[in-house]
Amino acid sequence: MSPAPIAHRQRHSSWRLRILAVLAKEFVQLTRDRLTYGMILMIPIVQLLLFGYAINNEPRNLPTAVLVQDNSVFARSTLAAFVNTGFFTITHDVRSTEELDQLLTTGEVQFTLTIPGDFTRRVARGDKAQLLLEADATDPSAANAALAAAGSLPIQALAHDLKGAMAPYAQQPAPFEVVVHRRYNPESITAYNIVPGLLGIILSMTLVMMTALSVTRETERGTMESLLATPAQPIEVMIGKLAPYVMVGLIQTVVILTMARLLFNVPMAGGWLALALGVFLFIIGSLALGFFISTLARTQLQAMQMSFFYMLPSILLSGFMFPFRGMPEWAQAIGTLIPVTHFLRVVRGALLKGEGVASLWPSLTALTVFVCVITAFAMLRYRRTLD
Repeated sequence: MSPAPIAHRQRHSSWRLRILAVLAKEFVQLTRDRLTYGMILMIPIVQLLLFGYAINNEPRNLPTAVLVQDNSVFARSTLAAFVNTGFFTITHDVRSTEELDQLLTTGEVQFTLTIPGDFTRRVARGDKAQLLLEADATDPSAANAALAAAGSLPIQALAHDLKGAMAPYAQQPAPFEVVVHRRYNPESITAYNIVPGLLGIILSMTLVMMTALSVTRETERGTMESLLATPAQPIEVMIGKLAPYVMVGLIQTVVILTMARLLFNVPMAGGWLALALGVFLFIIGSLALGFFISTLARTQLQAMQMSFFYMLPSILLSGFMFPFRGMPEWAQAIGTLIPVTHFLRVVRGALLKGEGVASLWPSLTALTVFVCVITAFAMLRYRRTLD
């Protein structure tokens, strides 16, 4: 056999061996980087579970408060018809319109239903009886399906009660009318809900990731050794590293709110003190979280991966993209632990409803607890010497 074919086969074999060697090295390196390996496995699983089980664009069993001023068979049948749609769950039975308004403003209920005292009498006379259904329409997607179902109720709700002498009224188009009031977003403009929510998502993406990468970059470059050699205490290092980004967060907030008003005409109903407190707490908490991530990550790639892993549930489970009440209870429990969830409630409550500190204190308290806990963890994790 001539030397040429032999040389050709040797080159071909060497080419394959080199590729296999690099391939084996890469797999070994991947298994050594446990965080990357874990992210490769976990992110698809988390996405599958969230999109498969937690995400629902047509929420049901929405909390509803009722004010029944006519305790009659017709009123009870109407309430039962609302519940039977599957969209309404009666959670509050109140005695005044002020209570209804308070529950709707604070977000404890999605709907309020008022059955007036003359309901039965007007139905019996065929005199255009009316019910008042008010909806928290800050998130149009959370209310639209339920309101559509309520619109078809009058035709069937009293079908079993209008008998005998009242049977002719059952043949009318509808024995009563459901008057719908969409509160806080009467035109169902999606931008009124999405644009304020973007404030929380943008601040999270920039502040958490920027802080995590900034501190981790110093560790990779070796400049952290000089910082660790100084007499600065952990809290002093933390404040010094995060202070510039507080200004970045405040500038971003002003820019986003200004553009929200000028470009999208988002209502600014008030609640400025609650909004200012919420923004400040959220900025501090996001920066502390980024600092905490930097104490866990050894490389910038790991810091970015961990930041992304935090952002995924923040976008999907906070009520930003999908109705919060449309998720199952276990997903809502997870969402309640995410600071973005409470920040969105503060921003939307202040801008769209004009809520103040007195109404938004549960969310503000949750943000305060998050700041304290994550700051404590960050300082505990901060190492005075390099490993």
